[in-house]
Amino acid sequence: MDITSPLIEEYCEIHTSPEGELLYRLFRETHLKAVKPRMISGQLQGRFLSMVSRMIRPKHVLEIGTYTGYSALCLAEGLAPDGYLDTIEVDEEMEEIISRYVGMSQYKEKIRLHIGDARQLIPTFDCQWDLVFIDAEKRSNREFYELLLPRMRKGGVVLIDNMLWSGKVVEQDGHLDLDTKAIMEFNDFVQQDKRVTNVLLPLRDGIMMVMC
Repeated sequence: MDITSPLIEEYCEIHTSPEGELLYRLFRETHLKAVKPRMISGQLQGRFLSMVSRMIRPKHVLEIGTYTGYSALCLAEGLAPDGYLDTIEVDEEMEEIISRYVGMSQYKEKIRLHIGDARQLIPTFDCQWDLVFIDAEKRSNREFYELLLPRMRKGGVVLIDNMLWSGKVVEQDGHLDLDTKAIMEFNDFVQQDKRVTNVLLPLRDGIMMVMC
């Protein structure tokens, strides 16, 4: 099911600040060449990520799941002058397009791409994160979350994407696929987690926003 009607989503996009030219080009190329282009953040979610980053002014940002790099470029817009964004992508075939568009951006010295398994890479970083965006394999969300939480600064924010999963989290047909079940269990877990405060936003495919 649609989380919001196409007309409402279109209205929201019309009344949201436009993406820049580089992001528009990346969005177009992703839809022309990439498998599953729906995975890209796009204008509405991208402007939300940018705004959250601009409000926080983070020094250290971590992204798990780069895809073609659109969301990384959005998150980088709010970095503090001495800030950096580390982004992890498990699919090495994405490296060329990510590196090309990051290289064309004003944030090319601020974004560090890591190809590999986030579960292995996260322990190697020597910092506390101010802002994290998780948009990776859904059944691993709990594992990512537990790895990250001890490394978040007080007041830091974690954003987890696709937490409404095309509305499947409220379907009552009794036939839950493994991803839907994992997402529902994760949402329930966060809701009961006394270490954080949280809000589940019906933005695009659902974003769980967690403050540590």
